[in-house]
Amino acid sequence: MSDVIGLVLPFFGLIFMGFLVARITRQPIEALGWMNTFIIYVALPALFFQLLAKTPVEKLTEWSYIFGSVFSTYLVFSLMFVGSLILSRGKIAEATIKGLAACYGNIGYMGPGIALLAFGEEAAVPVALIFCFENTIHFAVAPMMMALAGSEKVPPLQLAFGVVKKILRHPFIISTIIGVAAAYAEFRPPMPIERFLDYLSRAAAPCALFAMGVTLALRPLKRVPTEIAPITALKLILHPLICYVVLSWVGNFSEVWLFSAVLLAALPTATNVFVIAQQYNTWVERASASVLITTCFSVGTVTALLYMIKTGMLPPDLFP
Repeated sequence: MSDVIGLVLPFFGLIFMGFLVARITRQPIEALGWMNTFIIYVALPALFFQLLAKTPVEKLTEWSYIFGSVFSTYLVFSLMFVGSLILSRGKIAEATIKGLAACYGNIGYMGPGIALLAFGEEAAVPVALIFCFENTIHFAVAPMMMALAGSEKVPPLQLAFGVVKKILRHPFIISTIIGVAAAYAEFRPPMPIERFLDYLSRAAAPCALFAMGVTLALRPLKRVPTEIAPITALKLILHPLICYVVLSWVGNFSEVWLFSAVLLAALPTATNVFVIAQQYNTWVERASASVLITTCFSVGTVTALLYMIKTGMLPPDLFP
């Protein structure tokens, strides 16, 4: 148990430090802008490129792994979306945000840090693949569902072009594409550039976790949704359980790859869900509450999951 606490303490400790410092200094949320820019446009892309570029290219085309992970995520989305749609009598926009709150984990800010900490550099490739493909689908699903709800008043072709542009311009996805291309060409940057990228990538996880804590502190809990119990249960318990079963069923993946996907599935609701809710002016305060509450509960659930993994309580394959 001490080993597990040693893993999660620095991880959640950085989030808590960000939360505490934001509460003490009382800086406006706009003050976080340049740190977020550094994380999103510089540090995490450097991390993804550096790790992917060193990976044998055959490991980057595990389509059954990608399918299993994405299928698990959108099975959870469908459960929350359909249930919400029935109870709200057809409110598609609201049901979409609730579905995303139940399935869209914080795999960008939290994922690389905790997976690399728990499983080492071998976890970098599955984390990058899951992030790239799941975010591509999230970027497509949100505007498509809002268009069906009537919230997105743009022609279909313009909507599709906007989605493609958003996907292709995301710095994480750009760095992933370049990293895969470098792996395919067996390209290695010169040593000074390699050291520069290493320096940047080491800053990615600490800065991202600290910034997340600041963001949580500056978005106070105003309105707790009545759906918080099913959202929390789906996101923190059912999502990793489904991911574990599906990936065990669809392929024989290495222990690190399987548990990396399960760990990412167990992460709390992403702050991007709040951003999407704000963009479409739908379920905004309750989306913010979902991020905060699932993050608080994840301290216990993620710790418990890591304990089960590290002590061998979870077999690396349910269907050997």
